[in-house]
Amino acid sequence: MKKAISLFLLCLLSTITIFAQDVKRPDSYNYNRAMDAISNDDYQEALEYLAKEVSENTQNGYAYIWIAVLRNHAEEYGRALTSVNQAIKYLPKKDAEYIGFAYKTRSVVYEGLNEMNKAIDDISTAIKYEPDNEEFYERRAQLYYEQEKYDLSDTDYNKIIELNEGGVMGYMGIGRNANMEKRYEDAIKQFDYVIKLHSDYSSGYSFRAESYLGLKKYNEAIDDVITALNIDGDDKSFELMQHIADSAYTAIVTKVKIQQLKESASSYWPYCLGVIYENHLDYTKAINAYKESMKIDPSHSTAYRIAYCYYNLGFYDQALTYSDQTIALAPEQSGYYYMKSNIQNCLGMIPEAIETADKYISMVPESLWGYNLRGLLKNLQGDLPGALEDYSTTVALNPEEAYGYLKRGIIHKTLGNEDDARRDFEQVILLDTVPDSESITQYAFLYLGQKEKAIEWQNKLLAEESDKGTYYDAACLYSLMNDKKQALSYLRQALEAGYYQFVYISQDQDLDNIRQLPEFKQLIEEFMQKQKDKQAVEQINERYIEKTAEIPFASESGVYKVKCTINDLPLHFIFDTGASDVSMSMVEASFMLKNGYLSQRDVIGKQNYMTATGEITEGTIVNLQNVSFGGLHLNNVKASIVKSQNAPLLLGQSVLNKLGVIEIDNQKKVLKITYKEKIQ
Repeated sequence: MKKAISLFLLCLLSTITIFAQDVKRPDSYNYNRAMDAISNDDYQEALEYLAKEVSENTQNGYAYIWIAVLRNHAEEYGRALTSVNQAIKYLPKKDAEYIGFAYKTRSVVYEGLNEMNKAIDDISTAIKYEPDNEEFYERRAQLYYEQEKYDLSDTDYNKIIELNEGGVMGYMGIGRNANMEKRYEDAIKQFDYVIKLHSDYSSGYSFRAESYLGLKKYNEAIDDVITALNIDGDDKSFELMQHIADSAYTAIVTKVKIQQLKESASSYWPYCLGVIYENHLDYTKAINAYKESMKIDPSHSTAYRIAYCYYNLGFYDQALTYSDQTIALAPEQSGYYYMKSNIQNCLGMIPEAIETADKYISMVPESLWGYNLRGLLKNLQGDLPGALEDYSTTVALNPEEAYGYLKRGIIHKTLGNEDDARRDFEQVILLDTVPDSESITQYAFLYLGQKEKAIEWQNKLLAEESDKGTYYDAACLYSLMNDKKQALSYLRQALEAGYYQFVYISQDQDLDNIRQLPEFKQLIEEFMQKQKDKQAVEQINERYIEKTAEIPFASESGVYKVKCTINDLPLHFIFDTGASDVSMSMVEASFMLKNGYLSQRDVIGKQNYMTATGEITEGTIVNLQNVSFGGLHLNNVKASIVKSQNAPLLLGQSVLNKLGVIEIDNQKKVLKITYKEKIQ
């Protein structure tokens, strides 16, 4: 994993002076330009200037150490090691700060090379040069922790406490080590002290929650998780929240709901609730929670979760709708196209799915799963040479991945390339040696004519993990063996467990031997009807009541002005039945942007529109997250920002059409809006 180095480098650079310990540090043009480039995160430019520096000053150890840091950041460990060795050779021995830094850097390089003993030796040498450097002790403590040498790690954390009694790192490290040794009470004492020192430090709560979880004190653990999430959305607490739900589901759901009530304007808590429901496989509740979050903040990650939940429910039309919304909100995220292609496949939209897979592969050309997906789709389309090419690409990208060999072997066998097919199936058996939910060895045994071994392997899988995917694999295997009764039995179990990919089932060649059976057709019809009934229930659960709102207006110069709030900013808009959209002036938009009522993420793009004089003008389109007036609330309203400084705020037909029946009562000076409100 590449390491983020910007903050570290800036902190180090800020402490560097030209002179240290009577040693003059470099002050040449190329070296200074390199330091400036590092400060600006332009690492390639920094490397270029450093290369010039060492070509002119071949014994500049300072330049070599920075080259090593940058090479290590790029995971070029060989070049980094060469450069850091040069640095250690040429750095002035009096400059303890930089000598320590060099050994620390080489320690990091050795860690990247998985030479942990050398990494520890080097950081220990760095400590000798700078015995008061907390960062060096912290690094060595971490290396000892990774080797499970918790006593040595504790010694270094105690030294950190000695150096900085008011800091948290030493106490946190000792507490974490205690957790690893299941000494939870000892760990809690450390984290209690951390929280006393810094009550707003989220990790103190999240690690203490882990200790409470070890003691099965779920209520205390949940309280700490909620506190940490409230502070800064702590990642560890977010993971613990999902883990706690396995043992204390009702309690964690209840407390997250309480937070949602306390912070009704926050999209975060309904999102957390959705994650808990989703991990509990309650996809319908998860979807509803995610939609609540989307009302407050239309997030691409939340839209993706909704799409994924619909996908797992087998509601592929809805999944595709939210998949499209996800991509519209974040078109640069490659994984969203992979998801969409899978959904299109489930809907039988094979050409469209291939086109989407092409887009995904163009964005991530090194992704073997992209080629696996497209190979599957091309096979379904009948393009066997194209499928063969894609599966061969997956094998080239990762020769240790069994799936590509299996799929390529099947294509070879279909094309009559028996020797190539046999080699691929044998390779599957060599690579896929552990029976788990992703295992495919049973198929390789079957295609090699070893039926009994195929059955034995499939039985191991069923004993290990019986879920919808494993049952479906068993159905396919027995269908290929022409054991129709067993194939139908396992297919029913797969459907009962939630395998609803009916289009794929109708195309999967593995099921060809049972597809024409009356029992197969009845089975598919039975579960397709269950899906339709489930979707109908979803729709029935949404009922509406009719309401009428009376909204006061002021009549000025022939127009109706109504009080409103936009993203909580009090304004007046002109109720204009002749305008097509919502529009506002540049003055209003600039004020909202400067004062936090609009953010850059609310800016959507550009659009041409016609003014009242018939002129075509380009305007910026923004998303207004909330428009409220007269007790009515509209979310995610698109608005045009016009260039005119004096243009009024207009509420046009794009909103009026959503409201319902509108009447203007000039005597009472109210707008009567009759609308339908959904109730659950």
